[in-house]
Amino acid sequence: MTELAPDAAALAEDAAETAEDVRIDVDALAEQLLGTWAETRREARELAGRSELHKAEGLTHHEHRERVFGQLKYLVDHRAVHRAFPKELGGDEDHGGNIAGFEELVTADPSLQIKAGVQWGLFGAAVLHLGTEEHHAKWLPGIMSLEVPGCFAMTEIGHGSDVASIATTATYDPETEEFVIHTPFKAAWKDYIGNAAKDGIAAVVFAQLITAGVNHGVHALYVPLRDPETKEFLPGIGGEDDGVKGGLNGIDNGRLHFDHVRVPRSNLLNRYGAVAPDGSYSSPISSPGRRFFTMLGTLVQGRVSLDGAATAAAKVALTSAIRYASERRQFNASSDVAEEVLLDYQRHQRRLLPRLATVYAMSFAHEQLLAKFDGVFSGRTDTDGDRQDLETLAAALKPLSTWSALDILQECREACGGAGFLIENRFASLRADLDVYATFEGDNNVLLQLVAKRLLNDYAKEFRTMNVGALAKFALGQAAGVAYRTGLGAVAQFVRDSGRAQRAALALRDEDTQRLLLADRVQTMVAEVAQALHGANKLPQAEAAARFNAHQNELIEAARAHAELLQWEAFTEALAEMKDPGTKQVLTWLRDLFGLSLIEKHLAWYLMNGRLSMQRGRTVGEYINRLLAKLRPHALDLVEAFGYGPEHLRAAIASGAEAERQSEASAYFASQRSSGAAPKLEKHAKQVRHPKLAS
Repeated sequence: MTELAPDAAALAEDAAETAEDVRIDVDALAEQLLGTWAETRREARELAGRSELHKAEGLTHHEHRERVFGQLKYLVDHRAVHRAFPKELGGDEDHGGNIAGFEELVTADPSLQIKAGVQWGLFGAAVLHLGTEEHHAKWLPGIMSLEVPGCFAMTEIGHGSDVASIATTATYDPETEEFVIHTPFKAAWKDYIGNAAKDGIAAVVFAQLITAGVNHGVHALYVPLRDPETKEFLPGIGGEDDGVKGGLNGIDNGRLHFDHVRVPRSNLLNRYGAVAPDGSYSSPISSPGRRFFTMLGTLVQGRVSLDGAATAAAKVALTSAIRYASERRQFNASSDVAEEVLLDYQRHQRRLLPRLATVYAMSFAHEQLLAKFDGVFSGRTDTDGDRQDLETLAAALKPLSTWSALDILQECREACGGAGFLIENRFASLRADLDVYATFEGDNNVLLQLVAKRLLNDYAKEFRTMNVGALAKFALGQAAGVAYRTGLGAVAQFVRDSGRAQRAALALRDEDTQRLLLADRVQTMVAEVAQALHGANKLPQAEAAARFNAHQNELIEAARAHAELLQWEAFTEALAEMKDPGTKQVLTWLRDLFGLSLIEKHLAWYLMNGRLSMQRGRTVGEYINRLLAKLRPHALDLVEAFGYGPEHLRAAIASGAEAERQSEASAYFASQRSSGAAPKLEKHAKQVRHPKLAS
């Protein structure tokens, strides 16, 4: 097989494209980025831009907590938190709009965003989605008005992401028609619970429901915590303050424990599981496992909102960093009298522009996730399959966006030098606050493992009739024309007329080639792990677990590759909606930069698995560098389209102050040169002999 290196025609085509008068329609692009809930986002951004909601740096954690709790009241007063609740209680029943507005609060203060999420997105949503209309009428008004600040008490010290194994119990007593809530040991204490240290006066507590000697698994109960007047814990309830954290110190995280605390039978949020007065248990879902995942699936909005909030924070960071890089000058490279703008350096472009492409991919993928979420929770597309797809999609995208946001914030910080380290420019502060996004609402690696299991299950359904030899042949990429599904749409199909990615097109910038390379990687990785795990379900439990563990890393990497493909596909689908030719051209370059950056990131895999030759592999970096040069003139327009104003950025380096300093410096040196007053550099000064020595 022979591969073609970039030829003169391709280079000439690049030059012609670059020479064209390509412009972005910033307003149209900004509108597309706002998405389906554009008006809600505009309202939320206007609110987030108000100084009353901004993070005040330098406060103690006690002061920060007080400020954020006051800001929650401000949100209530301005009807910013009721969008998802029932109309009969004053809400809008707008689930997608609720998330779209909520995630914009991260630009004001991440502590405010998460504290609001605890109150209305977790505590309130648990009552809404796990309770009945009776529960709604009884508790939601106080939750919505903030009269009842509350907690979402799921996580335990000993079982973080493993919710099914929590040890807190809720044992039913038929004589008193009460549940007895108990934490039998320290590892069963609820921990990292927002509102637990100070503000919460009630909680939705997750516990193992036991009745008539049978454990029916994890259920949720409404449990009063504190006296509303004295704010002291009620009898049998105790707790501790988690204290100062690495970020998000406007939230009073704490620990809770229960010593045989009794609550009425009616406090069980019983939409999916009920206990009759005599202690008999009933559920509309017969399978305990399916019931558990259905209950947790109703709370997926936390992951959806974190995906969007991480994307918003990354947009803010890149806007500041790229504006600064377009003004800051350093070193005389091409001129003796003018220093270079940072963003004109290829390395600086390499640092920021691929990350800009990533954020666009994150943004378009999040809009698809939000639409899927709204479809399920509005009831328009609420089948078991839709819910499973939503859960898998959220579990795939949330890890990538939160990890990317941390990477982007760090790179932006470094790209702005010492100025980036100043709190006034927000990179360090935002990164500290977003750090925990990678491990709450589901640890990222655990979430990707859930995605991987879904990929394996779907693979097994497609190939249950195949023997081991056929699976091995497929894993080696020889089964031309075979497609399989991931539950989220077709991942890949080998090209029927060739069967091999490296023969699909002559250029890596070709859309079909990028899709094939990215999809083939997912396909092959899943097939290889499926082959390795074939028959494991027939082994003794310990042996099966050991075999799975031996391939856990490959599984998670396959899930991550799948999530990257989903982002690339979302970007590509968004391109089809762009009407303005110039905008579409620039965004196509940006999509190509995203795709080729992924291929470069995983280049070793493509080389080792024979998907690219060494010759073709060397061209990946060349293509990327050419794309950087094309995108450089459009960098400011691309961040302008994010739509964040100075009230959202609040970074001195993005205010235009650097441009003023550079202009002042340039004028000073120009004046010196024109007046002849500029001193000569030592290396340019002529050597003149001393007059006396000359005589």
